[in-house]
Amino acid sequence: MVRELAPSTLERLGKKLQEERGRLERIIADHEREREESRLAEASADRNADPDNVDGGAIEVEMEMDIAMVQNARDLLERVKHAQERMKKGQYGICEVTGEPIPVARLEALPYATTTVEAANRI
Repeated sequence: MVRELAPSTLERLGKKLQEERGRLERIIADHEREREESRLAEASADRNADPDNVDGGAIEVEMEMDIAMVQNARDLLERVKHAQERMKKGQYGICEVTGEPIPVARLEALPYATTTVEAANRI
C-alpha cells in the first residue's frame, strides 16, 4: 500500500526542491555569463590552451572541470524539475521502479530522488 506524505512534509520538500532549482539555475547562468564575458574579452589564441605548455595544460584542465561542473548542474536541474512535476501530479515520494514509497529520510537528503536506494542500485 502506498503511503501519502503529510502536507507539511510535501511543503517542506517542495521548498527544498525550489531552493535547489534556484541554486542550480544560478550556477548555470553565472557560468554562461562568465564564459560569454571571457569569450568577448580574450583573443582567440588566449582561449586555445596549448597542452604542451604548462599554463596551457592547466587552463585545459580547468576548462574541462568547469564543463563537467556545469553539466552536473544541468543534470541535477533536470532531476529537480522532474521531481517537481511528480509533485504536481501527486506521484512524488513514490519509487518510479517499484511503486513503493521512498523513505522520507532519503527525500530529505535528496529531494529530487525518484527511486528507493534499492531500486537505484539495481538500475
